[in-house]
Amino acid sequence: MTDPGMMIETPRLRLREFHLDDAAAMHAMNADPEVLRFTGDVPFASLEEARAFLLAYDQYRTRGMGRWVMEEKQGGAFVGWCGLKYDPDIDEVDLGFRLPRAVWGRGYATEAGRACLEYGFGKLGLRRIVGRAMADNASSHRVLMKLSMVEVERKTDEGAMWVIYEVTR
Repeated sequence: MTDPGMMIETPRLRLREFHLDDAAAMHAMNADPEVLRFTGDVPFASLEEARAFLLAYDQYRTRGMGRWVMEEKQGGAFVGWCGLKYDPDIDEVDLGFRLPRAVWGRGYATEAGRACLEYGFGKLGLRRIVGRAMADNASSHRVLMKLSMVEVERKTDEGAMWVIYEVTR
């Protein structure tokens, strides 16, 4: 890997650090109510807000991990993001993913998620990684279970029921 922002490659995908050029794709993905339906997030109010988010994103430098853009190796199309995020408030690392509706069902979240787990356990030496999905989000539950994650907890946060999964080394 020659690009310093390139983090991981899979058979079909490249996972790399966010770039400012990703703002339009991130904004468009987050503008789809179906994409955000099970996230608890709100859409970016504008393209400028998406740019500001990308400029402020510091997980790579502060934690050695982060959410990475997923792009297809053939053609370089943006197909969402996937990656690890450390939450210091609860001292845990979370695997997350988000994809535009146009690429749902292609196995990208599972492929990228598997690579992110390998990175976390191998390169970062993590012992435990969690994944979260709203109780009604069957697709995310399937991805997390394909990644050998097991349900460990259910909890309500801001009125939504979340299922917490984990996998350990």
